[in-house]
Amino acid sequence: MTIATDKIETRNLVAGEWTDSDGTIANVNPSDVSDILGHHAQATRAQLNDAIAAAQIAQKQWWAAGIQKRHDVLIAIGKEMMERAAEIGDIISREYGKTLPEGKVEVYRAGQFFTYYAAECLRQIGDTAHSVRPGIEIDVRREPVGVVAIISPWNFPVATPAWKIAPALAFGNAVVWKPANLTPASAAAMADIIVRQDIPKGLLSLLAGPGAELGQSLVEHRGVDAISFTGSVPVGRGIAAAAMASMTKVQMEMGSKNPMLIMDDAELDLAVAHSAGAAFGSTGQKCTAASRLIVHEAVHDAFVEKLAKAAEAFKVGHAMDADSQIGPAVSEAQLASNLAYVETGKSEGAELICGGGRVEARTEGFYMAPTVFAGTQNDMRINREEMFAPITCVIKADSYDEARSIANDSEFGLTAGIMTQSLARASHFRSNMRAGTLMVNLPTAGTDYHVPFGGRGASSFGPREQGQYAEEFYTTVKTTYQSAGEPA
Repeated sequence: MTIATDKIETRNLVAGEWTDSDGTIANVNPSDVSDILGHHAQATRAQLNDAIAAAQIAQKQWWAAGIQKRHDVLIAIGKEMMERAAEIGDIISREYGKTLPEGKVEVYRAGQFFTYYAAECLRQIGDTAHSVRPGIEIDVRREPVGVVAIISPWNFPVATPAWKIAPALAFGNAVVWKPANLTPASAAAMADIIVRQDIPKGLLSLLAGPGAELGQSLVEHRGVDAISFTGSVPVGRGIAAAAMASMTKVQMEMGSKNPMLIMDDAELDLAVAHSAGAAFGSTGQKCTAASRLIVHEAVHDAFVEKLAKAAEAFKVGHAMDADSQIGPAVSEAQLASNLAYVETGKSEGAELICGGGRVEARTEGFYMAPTVFAGTQNDMRINREEMFAPITCVIKADSYDEARSIANDSEFGLTAGIMTQSLARASHFRSNMRAGTLMVNLPTAGTDYHVPFGGRGASSFGPREQGQYAEEFYTTVKTTYQSAGEPA
């Protein structure tokens, strides 16, 4: 990999070596389409085979190296990530369009994942038990699953792979990582930090390429023991089908349509701030974005008026400008999809309160105004499908019970929030919402790394990610029975 101030040419990391390929794809800055960061190589099936073969050897060496070694390596990775947060954050902002503060925070948080899982290396304690049969001892331990395929998305190009790679390495596995084609440079920067540590050659490979070809080959490969995927529901279903054919362990985080309930007793200004931040932060390109705002009729009109003012106040601009609060959509295709959903909403009868179109900035990019729809119904496409856009939809409800019923009426169940001053209502919400992550008087976006993350329904499949719960996916359990023998 070569990093310069103006060009970032990325290659594939195969079996411990940075390697060229026959084909490349341009890495375009969505804030300024005239800025080509560089080109990134597209891996071949032969390189994938080499990477997996090397990973199988490296994994055994890594497991044999012991827990202190793994701890020390992960600490070193985490520290360097945090020290270089501004530098790599700049890369994220330039190739993805995330604002500079967001990019820096993402990289710093990625470093924290590694230092957290460094501690988990030393916290692996097994279990013992008495057998129901006399003279037999039982030992229960966890071992690595082997070679883990990691397929990560473009919206958190460093943080999402970090919360997958860190536990994979902590628990003794090898990793073959396919990043999103839209964000190769930040992925290569993190891979470079990892591979420069004292680890077995081939323990981590990074292979870029189209999901339909390289990704499919990866998930179908018989040398892969587990697959961790974050992305869309259709792709996730295809991965699950491919994994079932070879009985490969699967963990998937997919779509969402996160509701935020605004109750009649909510602190309205706080509710608006949390809703706007969760809906429009990162240009709405978060799986935890608040895309359905279910508002009690008693405060509905006042809330919509305040929300529109908050949306119009956001500064949309070049991701690397200090005063930008919202950057561009990640690509021309994503922007086109966003604008198509605006037209869908209008055709379905939703009222466009503000936004809905492109924004002019100092450079030509994929900018869109934060968009609010009101008068929407939960059966509209804009309330059923994940848009991944700076678009949020307001639904009026006549009571808490109706609001909660609407919130649960979705195939997704990732995050859900409520704004209320009632302890009883908040407690009922916690017990009766069909979602994996709940927020009370907080935005739907924003989670911690030391606790489990995941959803229900079409949002997630398999064991939870993050925290100690990650152990369930990245390890397998072995139970040993041993005769105690007769005393001498």
